[in-house]
Amino acid sequence: MHQLASALRALPPSCGPVRLVGVDGHAGSGKTTFAGRLAAALGGAPVLHLDDIASHEDLFAWTGRLLAEVIEPLGHGRTAQYSPYDWHTRRFGPPRPLEPAPVILVEGVGAGRRALRPFLARLLWMELPHEEAWTRGRVRDGAEQRDFWVQWVRAEHEHFCEDPSRPYADLLVTQSHKGYEVLPGPAETLGPDQFITHRDGPSAVC
Repeated sequence: MHQLASALRALPPSCGPVRLVGVDGHAGSGKTTFAGRLAAALGGAPVLHLDDIASHEDLFAWTGRLLAEVIEPLGHGRTAQYSPYDWHTRRFGPPRPLEPAPVILVEGVGAGRRALRPFLARLLWMELPHEEAWTRGRVRDGAEQRDFWVQWVRAEHEHFCEDPSRPYADLLVTQSHKGYEVLPGPAETLGPDQFITHRDGPSAVC
């Protein structure tokens, strides 16, 4: 983890003075836990959770809000202000500051969407098939979230069919009982003229 952290610190800034690093993958794939450990290895780097940007009404239609509230101010070296969403009360809370740190992790499903990729220094993909990830997520959230997961699976499926992230990942992250392994991603091997299908890779859902 510390080797990855050092490599990320050495990258050129991608959004103003900030190195934005996306951590994407299917719901339940372990993005939040991995991002937390990577943030610690980076000396306490801020983590922006896309669960704070999305909402029940806009599971994936949050690009404009993220660009306006976070990406634009960071790109100008200013402190961003975003209102985190409370999934229990279904309301957005008071604004929360996000200062332009050297490295900021953006964690969540859709962190590698095409509208954000130009601002990312690196895109990491949690390499776990969607069936396994969704099963883990359902177990984690319990019976009270059963209906929500029906809606979520449909929405995530449609999102990745339209706007896949994995083919553009710089690094693939796999987890085992020994920890994490980080491997070169599809973006490292794609040529400029290669055609990318939505079905590339073991985690495709289309």
